[in-house]
Amino acid sequence: MPITSYLEQNALKYANDTALVELNPEIRDTQRMTWKDFDLSQPEPYMPYRRAISWHIFNEKANRCAHYLIERGIRKGDKVGILLMNCLEWLPIYFGILKIGALAVPLNFRYAADEIEYCINLADISVLLFGPKFIGRIETISDKIRSHRLLIYVGEGNTPTFSENYFMSVMNYSSSNPQIEVTDDDEAAIYFSSGTTGFPKAILHKHRALMHSAATEQNHHKQTHEDTFLCIPPLYHTGAKMHWFGSLMTGGKAVLLRGTKPEFILKAVSDEKCTIVWLLVPWAQDILDCLDRKELNLESYELKQWRLMHIGAQPVPKKLIEDWKKYFPHHEYDTNYGLSESIGPGCVHLGIENSAHIGAIGIPGFGWKVRIVDENRKDVPQGSVGELAVNGPGVMVCYFKNPKATNEVLDAEGWLYTGDMAMIDKDGFIYLVDRKKDVIITGGENIYPVQIEDFLHKMDAIKDVAVIGLADKRLGEIATAIIEIKKGHTCTEEDVQNFCLELPKYKRPRKIIFASVPRNATGKIEKPKLREQYRTENPFATML
Repeated sequence: MPITSYLEQNALKYANDTALVELNPEIRDTQRMTWKDFDLSQPEPYMPYRRAISWHIFNEKANRCAHYLIERGIRKGDKVGILLMNCLEWLPIYFGILKIGALAVPLNFRYAADEIEYCINLADISVLLFGPKFIGRIETISDKIRSHRLLIYVGEGNTPTFSENYFMSVMNYSSSNPQIEVTDDDEAAIYFSSGTTGFPKAILHKHRALMHSAATEQNHHKQTHEDTFLCIPPLYHTGAKMHWFGSLMTGGKAVLLRGTKPEFILKAVSDEKCTIVWLLVPWAQDILDCLDRKELNLESYELKQWRLMHIGAQPVPKKLIEDWKKYFPHHEYDTNYGLSESIGPGCVHLGIENSAHIGAIGIPGFGWKVRIVDENRKDVPQGSVGELAVNGPGVMVCYFKNPKATNEVLDAEGWLYTGDMAMIDKDGFIYLVDRKKDVIITGGENIYPVQIEDFLHKMDAIKDVAVIGLADKRLGEIATAIIEIKKGHTCTEEDVQNFCLELPKYKRPRKIIFASVPRNATGKIEKPKLREQYRTENPFATML
């Protein structure tokens, strides 16, 4: 059955229960409002920074969206783009698209105008729904894209002249199910790769992949109807949405938090009684830093119901979790590994029962198989480093309109070659070593940056670190550490070099740079950006 069936079931079974809450604490701060300004005795008090809908209303909004799109000529198999910040409208629009058998195509809200145009053309998007923050970007390309596409503005206020307004007409359409047959084998969505090495690739998935992601998430994190999930990352990415699918499957409440400040996160958990929170490494580290500096007092929040903190999208320093457990000893913990090509998180996960193996990305996820292979795609011996390959119901169909790129990563038996270097220990736990393309070759030796980053994260003064290879006349490449220092701490190059004496000499960074570490919206270090920046500044620096 298609993923939309869960929404329809919830609308019947849990009609008046809260499905989604949108919190925008930055509005509250801007308008200098407090919770006391509103009547909290009401079941769903109206607040400019808090909006909520029930499962029944969620389903009605999705149905209205479906009929609205049908009226505009959208049919099964057409592609509909979504370019919105996280908001209460996002998911009803997504499900409205799926209900008519069209393909939902979420776009990264960080895309520049030329990237938006590229993705619209690549995915054959017929309709683009966009929000207020994107008016300027869409306006610059509107003449090139609107001749054979419909542009729909999802926002209040004046509607751009090159588009029509969604809110002004969608409520006039039927709230009944459009009754269009959709099966597991139908195409459901196109997601885009992160595009850190150029323009992104379009990743095609069927409904069965979305259904499997929901089953995987619920199996791993044991969601029940009583759980409340706090969702902070962007919904355009598979990670946020597929973690939320566990709540969809059980009819649980989810909270969309706009803002990543530590006090925003803890207040949302406290006020909305959140039980499950998915964080990225920088956000977790920010919370720990604030607690270390005593800028936050845990006694000020109601957190006893918070049972699970999990992290994904990037390697997780072991020390971060050890520090986290000091403040939150009762928390269960899980780390999730995945790719958009494998419908997001879960093809590998640690498992809440395996906290003794923190540092590993874990074991094969629910319904998934894993291999570690050499350059000829032959299995390597246990304990050896090779490329991680995964196989399961969530593997993509293909890179849309790119058979060459598809054949490079997907074989005839459905194995997806991830480009991540990994190893399996004697207990069967998988450790991520690094990206295949990020391996540094210095003097003939392979250096895996993640290993050095994990080591450097043990320094108390270091908030974040990225290790990259820079060109060197003698060694070919040298390991260069870009280090971001915690607020209120000091650290010198000599301190770092002395700390690294425990590493084998060839693994020690030859160059130290103190600077901020850029990460994208899903928390991954933007290493191509760093390599370009520091290669340009000093292409042949050698420190021996």
